[in-house]
Amino acid sequence: MEGNKSKLKYIIIGIIIAIIILILGIILWYKLSIKSVSKESSQVEVEIELGSSVNKIGNILKEKDLIKSVQAFKIYTKLNKVTDFQAGKYTLDKNMELKDIVEVLKTGKVFNSNNIQITFLEGKTMRWYADKIEEMTNNTKEDVYNLLENEEYIDNLINKYWFLTDEIKDEDIYYPLEGYLFPDTYMFEGKDVTVEEIFEKLLDETNTKLSKYKEKIENQNMSVHEIITLASVVEMEGVHDEDRKDIASVFYNRLKQNMALGSDVTTYYACKLEVGERDLYQNELNKYNPYNTRGPRMEGKLPIGPISSVGEASIEAVLEPNETSYLYFVADKNGDVYFTRTNNEHLNMVNELKENGLWYEF
Repeated sequence: MEGNKSKLKYIIIGIIIAIIILILGIILWYKLSIKSVSKESSQVEVEIELGSSVNKIGNILKEKDLIKSVQAFKIYTKLNKVTDFQAGKYTLDKNMELKDIVEVLKTGKVFNSNNIQITFLEGKTMRWYADKIEEMTNNTKEDVYNLLENEEYIDNLINKYWFLTDEIKDEDIYYPLEGYLFPDTYMFEGKDVTVEEIFEKLLDETNTKLSKYKEKIENQNMSVHEIITLASVVEMEGVHDEDRKDIASVFYNRLKQNMALGSDVTTYYACKLEVGERDLYQNELNKYNPYNTRGPRMEGKLPIGPISSVGEASIEAVLEPNETSYLYFVADKNGDVYFTRTNNEHLNMVNELKENGLWYEF
């Protein structure tokens, strides 16, 4: 009898493991299926007839080798509640991701060879964004900075987007939209696109992402600005998504104990340096700056504003952190993070990483 129970137990465990593997496999398949079919540009003419169903459109795109899977196309449109496509003739490109193809067919905007794609990355500062805009468009980085300094423009954005508040207008904040321009790959109609158009497209995507968490955000004891600020620090400190909820937990635990966050990445931002550009000087670490959580008078405080662009995983980590008693963490040169509860444990871990050749050096 005991033997039968033991066998049943192993069978159930095996079934559960098989289900988990299947689910993970489906998720991986879906993520790969919505990527572009080619990294090289290759334009294809497509005609969508009036009244075409999602299934028919998917088949057309698959026949033209513009998407990897009809099923993934159908799942994407279902998840994103896309039901209406504009009839017409389109010139699409095989290097377009599924989301960009859907956007073109949904809006009826014709894709042509002048269109450009810009990828804005997670964990990058507004300075990086400005350089990227200058590189990819006919705008200069000064155009970006000048727009960010336009108070009337910023006020209009605050009135338009629920997640932007007067907190971004604090005189000590370097760039009012830092952290609010969602990192992703976007398509624009040529290099003459304006900075305003770029910002609006990225802010619209931020609205889409944050709206999913609006109820949770409103139930927090923090403002949306504080949530995005903390998420930006988590973004910069974590390499792997699985570490971010523990990193967020560390920061919450330190805030509860009225400790400074003690995050080097905030000091880099305060000094207007890129992380890893060079080692920080002691006088920079010790200097007061409302961004610098290593400096004086920052006990129990967040930086005054976000320090980088923020991915969805970091937002989730701040809204749903793990419950831990950790107060310290340190990352090795491979990006692996080690969590500890006391300062002595933390120092011992640092020494251990140095002894094993895992200490990160610039």
